[in-house]
Amino acid sequence: MTVILGLDQGTSSSRAILVRSDGTLSHTAQRELPQIYPQPGWVEQDPEAIWSSQAAAVRAVLSEAGLGPSKIHCIGITNQRETTIVWERETGRPIANAIVWQDRRTAEICHELAESRHNGIDVEATIREKTGLLLDAYFSASKIRWILDHIQGARAQAQAGKLAFGTVDSWLVWKLTGGRRHIMDATNASRTLLFNIHTQKWDDDLLEIFGVPRSMLPEVVDSSGDLAVASELVPQGKIAGIAGDQQAALFGQMCIRPGMAKNTYGTGCFLMLQTGTKPVSSSHRLLTTIAWRMAGETHYALEGSIFVAGAAIQWLRDGLGILNSAAEVETLAASVQDSGGVVFVPALTGLGAPHWDPHARGAMFGLTRGTTRAHIARAALEGIALEVTDILRAMESDAKESDANISIRELRVDGGASVNNLLMQMQADLLDIPIVRSQTAETTALGACYFAGLASGVWTDMKEVEHQWRESTRFEPALNSGERDRKLAAWRQAIQRAQNWDTTAV
Repeated sequence: MTVILGLDQGTSSSRAILVRSDGTLSHTAQRELPQIYPQPGWVEQDPEAIWSSQAAAVRAVLSEAGLGPSKIHCIGITNQRETTIVWERETGRPIANAIVWQDRRTAEICHELAESRHNGIDVEATIREKTGLLLDAYFSASKIRWILDHIQGARAQAQAGKLAFGTVDSWLVWKLTGGRRHIMDATNASRTLLFNIHTQKWDDDLLEIFGVPRSMLPEVVDSSGDLAVASELVPQGKIAGIAGDQQAALFGQMCIRPGMAKNTYGTGCFLMLQTGTKPVSSSHRLLTTIAWRMAGETHYALEGSIFVAGAAIQWLRDGLGILNSAAEVETLAASVQDSGGVVFVPALTGLGAPHWDPHARGAMFGLTRGTTRAHIARAALEGIALEVTDILRAMESDAKESDANISIRELRVDGGASVNNLLMQMQADLLDIPIVRSQTAETTALGACYFAGLASGVWTDMKEVEHQWRESTRFEPALNSGERDRKLAAWRQAIQRAQNWDTTAV
């Protein structure tokens, strides 16, 4: 049977999977990847460690399967997005550690740009219009600028055409091809703040705003196609699929039509709504991003991120000590019929979309002498589900405002916390739509393999790939509308109070 190799390079580990042509996983391997914290707010990784951990995972999965590299039909790559690497073109040597997407060192750069004008135009509005993103340190452009401004000789090297920039997908392809291919797929390019998602090109105005020489940039390619041929690790292996992790998960969940949505429940949550071939602008400060580009046709998505989801359960365990393990939360929360009137706002690191309030603080309301740790555990799960509900409602509103004929009929879910049946039922009840859990948790790597297999003839068309996706469990809404409205009203009141908390008063 034909075998596809999937490379899933994440923030904390590098994974490799083997996928058969019937869509089933045969083997997986994983290697940890350390992070470096030079000072508060800074997060780095060694680019060579990124490569070596990914290479080790590939060797391990091939060894476990008893396969030689020549047995690999094609390769799909998915990666942590926005993480920024700059290296010398001639030697392939990184000139600095990778600046990870979580890093906040460039927040001041973004703040200064937000208050400036460039050639008479509003910088923040221009960035929003051209990229669909917010001006934030999260994305790659300000990270590139920091490297050029702080690494000795870097800007002169860049202006002389001697440096290359890439996100992690670019770095892996460079290493796999022995430096012969410098590319980035459209999904990763759309997360840099330098790529115009409407023209599908690197944008001169954006390059000038951030002071990034065009010579550093990779060629932007489709997410699925004849992209490169490996010479290292898997000699003659066809690299045929590339996508950022959340976009790969969207495709892995087979959200291929407008109105289909997925949510990944991890430390935080990443929600994506497929909006079709026309980008939908958001009035709720959601991100408009490229879902994928195939055969030159671009599909778009709306994206919303929640900072604290599974992390709230970790806090109950490690901070409050009311859980012995994160897995215990479902049993404890299910031991009571409801939260006893407790509302928990998981704004432990501020609020993400659609509120975008970094000053908000986590809060619990409705505590009484009768409140138990079970009520708090249940309220924490409800808080996660309510955060997700806010984002999906904002997505629906944006779609209606743009006259896009989009309705969300179900939410496909993955990630560690999606195994919590009580949380998934709460989510279905609050959204009033079915929640659908897929059979495999490897939706991210699977999406990259789908992109590669489509381009390499493993599957003939999208319909054939769609049949590979398999439903595991479906959670149908079971809450009456009056109770749902009551919970949503209490949540809105709690959110408002959490946002108005004055940290200077205590």
